[in-house]
Amino acid sequence: MKTEETITDRAVDPDILAYTVGDDPVLDRELTTWDCMGTAAHVTMLSEMPVEPPVVTKDEAARVREELAKVVAAAQAGEFTIEESDQDVHMAVERRLTETLGDLGKKIHTGRSRNDQVAVDVRLHVKDQLLGLEDELAALAKALVDFGKAHDRVPLVGRTHLQPAMPSSVGVWATGHAEMLLDQTENLEAAYRLNDLCPLGSAAGYGVPLPLDRKRTSDLLGFARPLHNVFGASMARGEDEAALLSALAQLMAVLSRLAEDMILFSMPEFGYFRLPRAYCTGSSIMPQKYNPDVLELVRSKTAQVLGLATASLSLLHAMPGGYNRDLQDCKGLYMKGLSIVRTTLRILAKVVAGMSIDEDALRHGFIPGVFATDVALRKVAAGTPWREAYHQVRDNLEALSSEDPDAAVAAKTHAGATAGLDWGFYVERIEALLRSVAERRAAFDGCRRGLLGRV
Repeated sequence: MKTEETITDRAVDPDILAYTVGDDPVLDRELTTWDCMGTAAHVTMLSEMPVEPPVVTKDEAARVREELAKVVAAAQAGEFTIEESDQDVHMAVERRLTETLGDLGKKIHTGRSRNDQVAVDVRLHVKDQLLGLEDELAALAKALVDFGKAHDRVPLVGRTHLQPAMPSSVGVWATGHAEMLLDQTENLEAAYRLNDLCPLGSAAGYGVPLPLDRKRTSDLLGFARPLHNVFGASMARGEDEAALLSALAQLMAVLSRLAEDMILFSMPEFGYFRLPRAYCTGSSIMPQKYNPDVLELVRSKTAQVLGLATASLSLLHAMPGGYNRDLQDCKGLYMKGLSIVRTTLRILAKVVAGMSIDEDALRHGFIPGVFATDVALRKVAAGTPWREAYHQVRDNLEALSSEDPDAAVAAKTHAGATAGLDWGFYVERIEALLRSVAERRAAFDGCRRGLLGRV
């Protein structure tokens, strides 16, 4: 976002201009479609405003929408450029429209500031990205559920403090991670709902003396409703991106724990899982090496997203009300965060789908002490007080060497335990998420087609 002075004052020092423009000419390429969509809705609304003479006629609005569709097509073909002199996508689109439509192109900014223009671009872009991200989250959850179901009752030592603890199973391990992943949709959906509000019409944060129909533009763009207060709509920029990055950071923390488990359990000292060779890298000096580099990078990229979330909140905490140029830097932060998370989800889905197990290694991990709690509870069921049973087992661990891992897995039949997993529960959650994404995607795409045609 630029201040109005940078548009009109051509005597700005080149170094100052470069510093203030920053990465916008590059980052804004991702916003081209959404800038055109927002402009199409705004121009449509202008053509319906009850003023005489009309700011824009209905025929003129149709011509603008046709040209905007051509801009989107050019951008998709890599033929639309944002020049440094444009500073950002908004001015690049306005320049193109002015070149092709003359004075009509100069009318499209009526009643808008680049403050609310970039805010709506970001919100449309985030909506599109979040729907894609939730699709990818569902795919990883399905890969984990499929892996768990394929090895449902295979015994696996459950661990606390990384030490052998109690009998568990591959099915419980895989669906535990899948459920944590699916639960993160609550944070993502909260970010989606916060994002699903239209800022257009707030202009520079104080409204304009024109009868703008803000609900009309909101409806045309497929938002739930407009952000009501114009000052609040202006300040919501940055807050929206920070909320998104906070949700992404939470999700990456869950993915990092999954990656760490996969690293540990594929170590030769464990040998429980085998990672696909195609997803491991070798060594320049050690011929035998197959390293889980991709999983190690999940940890690193988690740290990056945590840093991006912190940076976005740090940008906001000391700013006064109203637009401030600091907000420009939120754009790169949220775009990088989305890119990292979406790539990580796709990569992990591949690795999980290609992973295999070593049943012998899994069973070999069952030392006698792993059965201690189960045996103590069997004594309780036979009438021994818990604390007495606890001490009896603790003092005679060598007597547990004959315990059977498969029997231990089969004995836990309550909901969510090794013999009580409800596979339909996971299938239904994944399918419900995919249906929700598909329904929202269809509605959103319908809004875009209504404004820009089939680009």
